[in-house]
Amino acid sequence: MADFRLRVFYTVAQTLNFNRASEQLHISQPAVTKHIKELEQHYAITLFDRGRKQIKLTRAGEVLLQHAHLIFEQYQKLEFDINLLQNKTEGVLQIGASTTIAQYVIPQYLAYFHNRFPEIHIELTNANSLDIEQLLIRKKIDLGLVEGPVRHTDLKYTTFLQDEIVLVTGAKKSNKKRVITAKELSTLPILIRESGSGTAEIIDNHLSALGLSYNELNIQMQLGSTESIKNYLVFSDTFAFLSIYSIRQELADDRLTIVDVEGLDIQRMFSFVYRQGQPSPLAKLFMKFASLERK
Repeated sequence: MADFRLRVFYTVAQTLNFNRASEQLHISQPAVTKHIKELEQHYAITLFDRGRKQIKLTRAGEVLLQHAHLIFEQYQKLEFDINLLQNKTEGVLQIGASTTIAQYVIPQYLAYFHNRFPEIHIELTNANSLDIEQLLIRKKIDLGLVEGPVRHTDLKYTTFLQDEIVLVTGAKKSNKKRVITAKELSTLPILIRESGSGTAEIIDNHLSALGLSYNELNIQMQLGSTESIKNYLVFSDTFAFLSIYSIRQELADDRLTIVDVEGLDIQRMFSFVYRQGQPSPLAKLFMKFASLERK
């Protein structure tokens, strides 16, 4: 429905590669070049600086990209609303979410979704990422939200949100350093959650780049929930790796503080996961709705 030339520009601007854009759009590279030239002629301004090995957006291109993003976002919402008029929006949707997501991320989306679709009944199961995937395989839930990497070839994963895992400790310990080395990290008393946590796996992957492993950390105690870990941190000299989503309130209240580890930057994705094939209509509706609300 939108001007195809704008779609071509948007794709090139995101990939900064004419050949890759042509592959994504299923048109020839000369056709991509033609559409871009027509846009530049229409606006009488250059949108890309074309170097020998790479291209980059001009200032005009950056402005057009900002507007194109808003335009296509509105088209997505338009298509979403039109599709609602054609599809059934009632029934039961069974969602499983890993612990961090269930406690600190998904509740607001569930509230917005219920306000929009009160006739859809949602049942939320809270478990670790491995258990959520098993519930999907056994067809006990329709849709999962998990942390960390892809684990099962018979499940399909779709990126939802980016998360950051940070090292935190009680904010009232004024003698604590705010930047430490990997060697210092290995000596700190650490709190962890239960085995099977998606957090532990992703931390271990990143620690390996520093010559450490998760099992080499000085584990002081294993606690059953993020909430218990946070409360323990406030009253002790211990540390823990937690999702940034789980500590926003404690950071604002100056109860916890982040300790940076040199060379350590733990980024991960929260993903929707469902059985291979098409998700159920209600699961597909929720994924689309949550993705639009995220923007």
